[in-house]
Amino acid sequence: MNANWLLRIAKYVSSLSDPLVQFTLQHTDSGTKARAGLLKTAHGEINTPAFMPVGTLGTVKALNARDVWETGARIVLANAYHLYLRPGIETVANAGGIHKFANWQGSVLTDSGGYQVYSLGDLRKITDEGVHYKSHLDGSAHFFTPEKVMDIERTIGADIIMAFDECPPSNAERDVVENAVRRTLAWAHREAEHFAKTRPQHGYDQSLFLIVQGGVHRDLREACTRELLGLNSEGYAIGGLAVGEPNEVMYQVTDWTTDLLPAEKPRYLMGVGTPVDIVESIARGVDMFDCVLPTRNARNGQLFTRDGKLNLRNAKWKRDFSPIDPETNSYASQNFSKAYLAHLFNSNEILGLMLATMHNVAFYEQLVTEARGHVLDGTFAEWKSAFVERYSRSKPKV
Repeated sequence: MNANWLLRIAKYVSSLSDPLVQFTLQHTDSGTKARAGLLKTAHGEINTPAFMPVGTLGTVKALNARDVWETGARIVLANAYHLYLRPGIETVANAGGIHKFANWQGSVLTDSGGYQVYSLGDLRKITDEGVHYKSHLDGSAHFFTPEKVMDIERTIGADIIMAFDECPPSNAERDVVENAVRRTLAWAHREAEHFAKTRPQHGYDQSLFLIVQGGVHRDLREACTRELLGLNSEGYAIGGLAVGEPNEVMYQVTDWTTDLLPAEKPRYLMGVGTPVDIVESIARGVDMFDCVLPTRNARNGQLFTRDGKLNLRNAKWKRDFSPIDPETNSYASQNFSKAYLAHLFNSNEILGLMLATMHNVAFYEQLVTEARGHVLDGTFAEWKSAFVERYSRSKPKV
């Protein structure tokens, strides 16, 4: 990529007079890299660190929009690839965008479908121009280019649009990772230019976040980050982690990468993770998270607590009439007993999925809120150590 071409693209991006997503860094912990900030979009303010419940198809599974809001969530993640397949972006557009379609008053971030480049290995073919997919629903053929993905996400109406990238497996050979970085960077340049040429379709601002790839290779992460910084994105994500590598490797790569990212921009670690993963990554300078664990585990009868995980399908809870979790401030956590939820799951009642999901999402939201408070008052390092020690010493209550 020559210097003149880089300059042209940078001018496209910087031609926008005001930042579309505004991020204010409020405090950084003195003993770690943990940060507290405020992220503003057209649909409200989001305190960071922030956890985004996953609403792939415009719904956080088992919860309605009011329930999600009451957990404390102010931003959710939806998936452009899945919404493109169903109900189709025309339907979302005709509804007035994803917020009106889903009756969600908060902000929305859309994943571009880049993760499906990784997860749908048997149903896709990657080229330098884009990705050929076979729908996992009906086998129909679709071709996603970076420009098409930008148009899809514009039409869906996300506040934050994620770039289209290539996410290699954690065990990929170095040459595979190098090729993924090369494509991710080439696509980022195309996306930045196309994004700057287009405008939102629903009457409010949208922002583009670029994604750092590079696997577990420090030099590739550094090279990828340096080139992306030249495009002056309004936020940056760390991709290609939580795909099979050991936790300590994930933490190390996160630490490397946040050192390279600008302090004044939000940092998003994609697809992470367990409660311990989240607090450890906050300590390494991450501001935003998403993960399917709280909702998926809830549907399988597993609850998160400060003392580890609790399996509601075990007979030991049949006569335990104590609250689900008195330390989590939610309607579900404090107003229903373990015995009642165990009964619901053992009876295959839908309400069990709803209450368990409400609890788990509220637990995650409260976790990042507590972390933020301790960053602001200067006690984050001590709080993190105590949380990790308590959570990790307790065996899952199976």
